[in-house]
Amino acid sequence: MVSIKVDNLRLSYRLREKLTLSRTANSASAGGRLESAGRSKIVTALSDVSFALASGDRLGLVGSNGAGKTTLLKVLYGIYNPTSGSVAISGKVDALFNINLGFRREATGRRNIELRGLINGWSPAEIESRMEEIIEFSELGSFIDLPFKSYSQGMAARLAFSVATSLDPEILLMDEWIGAGDPQFQEKARERMDDLAQKAGIIVLASHNHRLLKKTCNKILELERGQVKGFYDAQMWDG
Repeated sequence: MVSIKVDNLRLSYRLREKLTLSRTANSASAGGRLESAGRSKIVTALSDVSFALASGDRLGLVGSNGAGKTTLLKVLYGIYNPTSGSVAISGKVDALFNINLGFRREATGRRNIELRGLINGWSPAEIESRMEEIIEFSELGSFIDLPFKSYSQGMAARLAFSVATSLDPEILLMDEWIGAGDPQFQEKARERMDDLAQKAGIIVLASHNHRLLKKTCNKILELERGQVKGFYDAQMWDG
């Protein structure tokens, strides 16, 4: 059974002493809280964050820019290690907050599918079994064997989205609801995302689109300067 339990999570880091005053101020405004530690500055990006999710939960993360939403997603994905507290996760975690991860400009679209598959931990057999479906969904046709650098922005987005969403998620982390390519492809992308949402045991979605969150999620976690401002039932939330 999939689950996520976060208990008293804290994530902080020390700013380099050579930062100018203006750069330090910009770092502080980017999120969390800025504290002094002797001659150094400590940024606390997350503090005292606790929540629990079970199979079937869809959690929406809300808060202003710099509140800690993306940082929390990266902790859940294992990119950042907590300074203190604990994160216990049962289930395979997949993330859709950097769909361009692992793409090389000089490589063909087909080769980039292979590279991204390897990053995802797919075996060569799994990559081969998913290859044609990914190509078909991307609508790139014969362009799949041309270098990625020759693609238009829309073509690159279609390929990146097609690979990134070729998942069998148990726990799915998303930073904003991803659309890709031209309007016609975006409709197909929305259908794909709806399908992923139905398959995932748990979804954690960070977004500024409150209407989307109310439609998609059953729980809302509101962050402010790295701390929990509120944890709500989505239907009762007035955001």
